[in-house]
Amino acid sequence: MRLNIYLMARVGYGMNLLFLNSMEKQVGDDRTRGAQASIGESHGKWIAGWQETKEDGRLTHETWFEGTSWEELIAAFRERMLVKRHEGFKPVLDPALLLERVSLDSRSARIQLLQFYSEQHTSEELYEALRQWRLKQAGKEGKSPFLVATNRLLRMICAFLPHTEEELSQIPGFGANKAALYGAELLKFTRQYERTTSFPLDWVEDSVNLLQFQAWQQQEKQRKQQLEQTKRETKRRLLEAVTRGDSLEQLREELQLQPRDLMIWLEELDREGYDLEAYIELELKRVPEEELSLAWEAFELRGDKYLKPILQSLYKQEELDGKEVDRIYEWLRLLRMKFRKAQASQEQASQEAVAG
Repeated sequence: MRLNIYLMARVGYGMNLLFLNSMEKQVGDDRTRGAQASIGESHGKWIAGWQETKEDGRLTHETWFEGTSWEELIAAFRERMLVKRHEGFKPVLDPALLLERVSLDSRSARIQLLQFYSEQHTSEELYEALRQWRLKQAGKEGKSPFLVATNRLLRMICAFLPHTEEELSQIPGFGANKAALYGAELLKFTRQYERTTSFPLDWVEDSVNLLQFQAWQQQEKQRKQQLEQTKRETKRRLLEAVTRGDSLEQLREELQLQPRDLMIWLEELDREGYDLEAYIELELKRVPEEELSLAWEAFELRGDKYLKPILQSLYKQEELDGKEVDRIYEWLRLLRMKFRKAQASQEQASQEAVAG
């Protein structure tokens, strides 16, 4: 057997080898590639690494961790081992002492488990039907489809197929508000499908491969890190373009964003406290003053939660047929940002007057 585990064995370069495990990856009907994962200690530092023989016979080395913290070493080792397992490497002997069972005690871990299961058991036919329903519903309400329901929420509904409102309420992310708004509509879809599972969903933990779940968790972590990096980069480029005074059309072209997505970014920057006042004023100058005044009055009368009622108060349906509705929504969103700032300033002034 090519497995070698040495406890405190002295090896070259003054390193004490604590753990060494051989791994194999099937690359053909009768061929495998070998690798070794190791943990050692040298001069007071823990070292974890990987050694792999490539297709062309080259021997490559990776250092996974080097430092003084045993806890950080084990965390890094587990993380990288899960990645290698996902790539197809299998240990000759499974190091169970290092791949401990996932803790599912926390609510977030249980939700992740349901998400993992749903991604593997989604009814694609139903998922597509719900996506189309979500798109139409979002259009009716004048808001982003993901505010109606996220992709993951739809996938969980498709996987677990709730047939009653009580069952629907057991889907994470589907609270009382969404139940009141969309519950009846969604159940019309799910009741058309038979299911082989049941509620409550406490059976899910025993039905999944926990090693695969761990690998999925690691992928999700990496995906979120990449999304955060992309978000930071998009925000930086957007702020630079706003400072230059680029038009909305230029922003869309430069950042490759859809009109709605661009406005969501601008609204997020505004909520985070970035000063967009000058840019908003610059863009609103492109809109006829009369339309701006009417829209402002509509915000005062109808509130600023939804934009579709504002749009309908400005134009008749036959007038909209000849206009670019997306462009109208853009300047309405900008005006709403200005309106909300004005409202917040008035409320603050009123509070200060009362306090004074």
